[in-house]
Amino acid sequence: MLFLVAALLLLGVVMGAVAHAPLSFTLVTAAVIAAWLGVFALRERHGRHHTSAR
Repeated sequence: MLFLVAALLLLGVVMGAVAHAPLSFTLVTAAVIAAWLGVFALRERHGRHHTSAR
């Protein structure tokens, strides 16, 4: 429960910071995070595909 409260508090702080950041900075940061998550997802899928085939 404490983890959930801390996560929601951190989300509120981050969303507040994004509200005051310029739109171009927010969009570039969002694109970088999306690319990072995409690479992570591809690596996970590739790794699980090879380990499950053995």
